[in-house]
Amino acid sequence: MDRRVRDENKAEIFFLATLVLWFVSVLFEVVFNKRKELLSILAGCCFFQTANWIISFCFSPDPLFVNTSVSLLHSSITAASVVFILVNEWLKNGSYGMFDHSQLFGGTWPWAYPTLCFSCGYFAYDQWDMLHYRLYNGWIPAILVHHLILLICFSLALYRNVTINYLILTLICELHSIFLHVRKVRRMAGIRDAKSRIVRLEWVLNWITFVVARLVSHVLITVKLLRDADKFGQGVELPLALFGMAGMNLLNVFLGIDLYNAFRRERNHRGNGRRRHEGEKEG
Repeated sequence: MDRRVRDENKAEIFFLATLVLWFVSVLFEVVFNKRKELLSILAGCCFFQTANWIISFCFSPDPLFVNTSVSLLHSSITAASVVFILVNEWLKNGSYGMFDHSQLFGGTWPWAYPTLCFSCGYFAYDQWDMLHYRLYNGWIPAILVHHLILLICFSLALYRNVTINYLILTLICELHSIFLHVRKVRRMAGIRDAKSRIVRLEWVLNWITFVVARLVSHVLITVKLLRDADKFGQGVELPLALFGMAGMNLLNVFLGIDLYNAFRRERNHRGNGRRRHEGEKEG
């Protein structure tokens, strides 16, 4: 067994162990601390695993296709839920005070708590699915690190019932994730015509939502945390929030680089295809 395989095995053991510990902590909170509202986390796990089985049975058993399709389902549900929560709060109480520290840290908008629980359940499911089918690369896979950070931040917030609204704001990035997953599903389905209007529109929406819903929104949340740092007190919430946002902002940079490289490859492929076609006509 070469070194790369050994490193990947160590990564699998580490992330699997952290997932098991997370699951035990959720069960402890539900059973011993009588936190029945946390059952929405387990409902999320079951819902997305069921979706996994249905897609595998009805469309394709390919693990990567199934995983991406379930991720698309999660992004669509979560993005719609976050938009609904924000619009509902704005219509009921107006925008004044909506983003005050007291609201973001200690308040909970209607439907925010179960939405966060449901999304937390998805990240646990997805972590397990990727580990089970080895849908990752490297001995420190960015996607597994991303999910681990989210599970830690989301779970602690849910256990302590703080920063719920902050985390709902971070989930606005799922608007961009929709188009990331659409692109992957589209390519796996064999639709790769870079000259297609639908593909071009997809890239436009991909870039717009990446900049607005992921890059800018996460930077603004980080700035908000730093500006309100003195209002957090001496607890663990601020360091954990800053650590989580630092990790997400760093991953966003890497994602942006990957997105640009993918866009350039598709554009170059389109240009090469056009030149080949013109050469054939001249010949």
